[in-house]
Amino acid sequence: MLFLFSKGVIILVKVLEAPYEQWLQAQLQSGGSERRRRLSEERHAEELFLRQVWWPAIGQLDHLHAEYEVDDYKDGQRFLDYAYLRKPYKVCIEIDGYGPHFRDADRRQFADNLMRQNHLILDGWLVIRFSYDDIKSKPRQCQQFLQQLFGKLYSLTPDTKLSLQQKEILRYIQLVRKPVTPKDISQLLSISSKYARKLLIEMVSLNYLQPANTTVHRVRTYKLQTAASRL
Repeated sequence: MLFLFSKGVIILVKVLEAPYEQWLQAQLQSGGSERRRRLSEERHAEELFLRQVWWPAIGQLDHLHAEYEVDDYKDGQRFLDYAYLRKPYKVCIEIDGYGPHFRDADRRQFADNLMRQNHLILDGWLVIRFSYDDIKSKPRQCQQFLQQLFGKLYSLTPDTKLSLQQKEILRYIQLVRKPVTPKDISQLLSISSKYARKLLIEMVSLNYLQPANTTVHRVRTYKLQTAASRL
């Protein structure tokens, strides 16, 4: 169960709660006993990441795996906080808290942690790390990094007809895989809703987007053209 820490996240958590519980049950059923034990323990930092960073940035839990088990370079096993497995990439996401574990690590442990990460990279993983402090205090910065990273990894290559802002819109829609509103784009790019609507309308005229929902007076949401939605 996800816990509430402020009134500002109540609506978000209510939206996330049902898919989270379904996702968690699937995670519990797909791993071994040690993975199930880890998932059953309190995972405060990892759940905070889901609520404040992942869900606002991505809006779904597809391809995401918690406490994902991989072979360790010492012929043992280790568990990644999160693994995002969507071809052709494997993305490891680690949440680091500056607590006793890091403050008291000796030189051997420090070197071992670095070598573990090196071997993940050698095995084809992209490794990204977030500090607990940034997740808690700078969630928007973390969200933007995820959106930029996944946009770069999974987006189509837009042609030069699009502005930099419109390329970012295209990457974002390809990532979230759902219709967006001018307000969504306004928040994404820190621009006015009026200017966001102008950018979206231009992308419709260039055959990148199409109206997803209309009223008598105006288009409310936009989605990818069929030809632009192949990932």
